[in-house]
Amino acid sequence: MFIKVNSARLFVDIEGPSLVPDGPDMREKPTLILLHGGPGADHSLYKPAFSQLSDLCQIVYYDHLGNGRSDEGAPDQWTLDRWGDDIKALSDALGITKPIIYGASFGGVVAQSYATRHPEHPAALILASTTAKTDFEIIYEAFRTVGGPKAHEIAKRYWSDPTPERRQAYFETCLPLYSRVGLSADAMSRMIIKNPVGMHYNGPANEQGQFDFRSKLSQIECPTLVLAGDSDPIMPSTFSETLSKTLPNARYHLIEGASHMLDLDAPEVFFSHLRAFILEISS
Repeated sequence: MFIKVNSARLFVDIEGPSLVPDGPDMREKPTLILLHGGPGADHSLYKPAFSQLSDLCQIVYYDHLGNGRSDEGAPDQWTLDRWGDDIKALSDALGITKPIIYGASFGGVVAQSYATRHPEHPAALILASTTAKTDFEIIYEAFRTVGGPKAHEIAKRYWSDPTPERRQAYFETCLPLYSRVGLSADAMSRMIIKNPVGMHYNGPANEQGQFDFRSKLSQIECPTLVLAGDSDPIMPSTFSETLSKTLPNARYHLIEGASHMLDLDAPEVFFSHLRAFILEISS
């Protein structure tokens, strides 16, 4: 379905009820809002794996403005400020109070934009494979470690100055390194990829290279779970370590044997951390 948010239509899919029978009462489950990565990807990344959490919470999937099935908008609207404000506005439109916000990779950056702009709104944050600031030199060296000289060179060429040709080469050589077990061909086919929004955001000269939430994270007091893989080349674990140390109420877990896609590489460990955290903050 489509929900009007800040004068644009965002595609939204909701899994599970918010109220469930509990003896003589109706019990309200927490709402988990999932922020997909990219930009240029869509919410399908989270299906069907995240359905296993529907016994604990109502799940809201949606596509950021400019991504997936949502309205394209204009390039000057493809900003972290707008994407962050959309989470608050979407919650208001759906009548959601105190959501749990899950953001992975770029979605985790959007979650930080939202939480620093609306610090009283979230009940909790889950930040996976993400960063408060992009350090491209660390990324380039991580690709060298994980993928060798070719991956290092292609990553450096794309992230330094994104072009369609360099993005295609990056997808072919570097994207497979996002998972130790391999990306599903079906999952990649299901995804609606919006390259223009990705290239608008990517690179040192664009917003990816300009944002820095480190000085603002101290105002986020809600419980936060920070997760990282020990062999992630695009969001190396040092990024998450810094993030967890900057947040005042964070707990951090490094998942061994995992790259960027934690839910693919270590699903049992990853979802056990999510379940334990959601149960803790909901009790």
